[in-house]
Amino acid sequence: MENFEPEIVAFCCHYCAYTAADMAGSKRISYPSNVKIIRVPCTGKVDAIHIMKALEKGADGVYVAGCLEGDCHFKTGNTRAKQRVDRVKKILEDLGWEPERVAMINMSAGMGERFAKTALEFTQTIKTLGPNPVRHAKTETQAVG
Repeated sequence: MENFEPEIVAFCCHYCAYTAADMAGSKRISYPSNVKIIRVPCTGKVDAIHIMKALEKGADGVYVAGCLEGDCHFKTGNTRAKQRVDRVKKILEDLGWEPERVAMINMSAGMGERFAKTALEFTQTIKTLGPNPVRHAKTETQAVG
């Protein structure tokens, strides 16, 4: 597990989180390359099924990054996303998985440092939790078969 590098999917809203990631890049603030960004028009468009599908396909962790609370460009998109993330956390708990594999993060477009720090901290959290149980089960099945 020492060499475990988690695969992380970050659903980022176009207006804030994605712009913050871009700002981190333009300021040359590095963040782990294992964070794969998926730009969405609004985090309100990220449904629970998208988060679950990312985990099913082997992501070790997923976070949804949107505008600051009360500052969504689509009024309530980020609050709807937070509710969906909370629902997925509950589902993961019911499955016996760690709910910390999923998170909702809020930031503004000018928070490049926060984006990089969040990516690093979330990566460390997932490293502590270990590989996605689905990916781990697939590896064991392949080794046996």
